[in-house]
Amino acid sequence: MADAKVIPFDDDRSRGSRSAGSRRRTGAAESAPAGEGAVGEVQSLPVRGAAAQEPAPEPPEPPGPEESTAARPTAEGSGGADGGEDGGLERRLASGLSFLRRRLTGDYEVDDFGYDAELTDQVLMSLLRPVYEKYFRVEVKGVENIPAEGGALIVANHSGTLPLDGLMMQVAVHDHHPAGRHLRLLAADLVFVLPVVNELARKLGHTLACAEDAERLLAQGELVGVMPEGFKGIGKPFGERYKLQRFGRGGFVSTALRQGAPIVPCSIVGAEEIYPMIGNSKTLARLLGFPYFPLTPTFPWLGPLGAVPLPTKWTIQFGEPIPTDGYAPEAAEDPVLMFNLTDQVREQIQHTLYKLLVQRRSVFF
Repeated sequence: MADAKVIPFDDDRSRGSRSAGSRRRTGAAESAPAGEGAVGEVQSLPVRGAAAQEPAPEPPEPPGPEESTAARPTAEGSGGADGGEDGGLERRLASGLSFLRRRLTGDYEVDDFGYDAELTDQVLMSLLRPVYEKYFRVEVKGVENIPAEGGALIVANHSGTLPLDGLMMQVAVHDHHPAGRHLRLLAADLVFVLPVVNELARKLGHTLACAEDAERLLAQGELVGVMPEGFKGIGKPFGERYKLQRFGRGGFVSTALRQGAPIVPCSIVGAEEIYPMIGNSKTLARLLGFPYFPLTPTFPWLGPLGAVPLPTKWTIQFGEPIPTDGYAPEAAEDPVLMFNLTDQVREQIQHTLYKLLVQRRSVFF
């Protein structure tokens, strides 16, 4: 629903300087005549006894100015790893302080929908990434099917009792797409009335699931994500897992047709089992104003501990895009065409889900 760099030492200059120094020392030894200089005089004197068996040691040549310069980086590089780590730590610290200064002074930008790109890249994605990589161990397939630029609509199945699948899909696009694209998710009204959740959703780039907002984002060349099953998909019983519910009235197809944006089907396996929903307390749901109140083997019986999702193994696969730019503008009002395209997208997602389930070795591995 985003690393400090260590600046390397100038190896070429150091090697060049050391080579010049080596050549200079060799030339001095070769060009010194046998009868000149201190070394030549010592060698020309007659030697007696044990001293005759070993030549006199050659006195060291004092380093020239270039050799001193060349030796300086080497001496500093003797603690190269520590120096590089210190420099990287300093840069990370400076970057963090600069980030905090901008947040405290309000010197940052958000778009008309409340999306905060800097906060998303540096903080929110860093919080979601360990869950994505270590807990659910998400495997991504077909990310190259997402266009590198321009507007596109990603349509995915929805499941899991809580909408974690949308967040994991957002991390998958952010971290794995070659062009580093950001996914803007369309969310239900309930998301924007919950305290804290409302603000975080806006910062992550989520917006209301309505045709007007979706068309604006697509017109701006954004990548938009939608899960047409809505609450019917995310709140379905565990016995109906991986069986797609109705895709609404095909409004997402109409939006794509108006903007000529391709539709990318997305299938998510693994989210159905994180909260096996074995019951639904409709009375509590009405009291709390929720569309459903899930009962799982652990929730609410174990209290807050029962709200911890099971560590299932996930797979997210993006299918081949379905183009819509070949249709006339008035095609968005054709109910038969919308029904056919909606059914095509739904069948492609369902077929991929079955295929991934057959390939899966285990729910947790």
